Amino acid sequence: MIKLTTYFGERDFVSDALLELYGRHRVAISVLLRGSEGFGEHHRLRSADLLTPSEDLPLVSVAVDAPERIEALVPEVRRLQTTGLVTLERATATFAEPVKLTLYLGRGESVRAVTAMLRECGLDGVTALLGVDGTLHGERRRASFFGGNGGVPVMLIAVGPGAAAERALAALGGTVFTLERIRVCRRDGVALAEPEPRAGEWHKLMLHSSDHATHEELVRRLRGAGTAGATTLRGVWGFHGDHEPHGDRVLQLRRGVPGITVIVDTAEHVGESFAIVSELTPERGLVTSETVPVILE
Repeated sequence: MIKLTTYFGERDFVSDALLELYGRHRVAISVLLRGSEGFGEHHRLRSADLLTPSEDLPLVSVAVDAPERIEALVPEVRRLQTTGLVTLERATATFAEPVKLTLYLGRGESVRAVTAMLRECGLDGVTALLGVDGTLHGERRRASFFGGNGGVPVMLIAVGPGAAAERALAALGGTVFTLERIRVCRRDGVALAEPEPRAGEWHKLMLHSSDHATHEELVRRLRGAGTAGATTLRGVWGFHGDHEPHGDRVLQLRRGVPGITVIVDTAEHVGESFAIVSELTPERGLVTSETVPVILE
C-alpha cells in the first residue's frame, strides 16, 4: 500500500474535487479530516474558536491504495491542489520495530471496542479521528448532518511495538490498514529517543495528547519558530501511555478529547521543532518521529 496525504485550507476549495477524484477512481480508502488549527507554507494561522467559528480551517486528505493506482493520481492531485503540501509515503515496516498502525473503519464499527482491544494488545497510544468525507472499499461516503453516517471512514492511529501491532491485526482480521516505521521519542515526559532526520529529506513529528491547551500553544510556538507546517486534528476517542481510554460524544467540542498535532519540517530544522515539543510535554503526551520519503511541493 502507498499513502498520499495532502494538507491545505478550506478556502482553497479543492476538498470536494479531491474526494470526487478518489471516488471516481474507486480508491480503496480515502478520508477527509477537518483540523482545529494549523499553518502551512505562508505561516498564516487557521484556527477554530468556539465563539467565532472559522470558515478556513486546515484540512487533511489521505488516500491509500496499491502503489500503481496512487502514483497514477499524483499529476491530477497536483493540478487540483496548487497550494499546500502533498506527501507520498510507502507503508513499509516490519513487526520487529516500533510502528504506526493506521486502521480505516466505518463509523458503524465500534471505535471504543477496537481501541480497548488495541490497548490490551500493548499499543502505546490510539487516537480515533472522524472523517467528513471519503471512500471505503472504493465507494464514496460523505457525512451528512442528519443520519447515522455509518459508512463514512474513521481513522484510528495507533503507535507502539511492532509485536503489539501484529497481535492486533491478527485479532482484527480483514481490516484495511497501513503500517509505517516510527520512533517513539517521548512518553509521559520520559525521553526515549531523538528524531533521526536524514539530510535532504523531510521529517514528521506527531504529538498525541488530550491537553488542548498544549496543542494550541505548540502550534503558535512552532509558527513563531519558522517550522514548515503543523496541523492539529481533534479526535473523539483514544488513549496514550498508561491512561484509560477516554473521549467525547460526536458533535460536542470539549477540550478533554484526544488529539494529534502533525508537524512536517525539514531535516535541518526538525531538531528545533522537537525541542519545542519536548519543552511543552514535561509530564504528559506521546511524541513520535518518522521520515517523510517524498514531498511534492
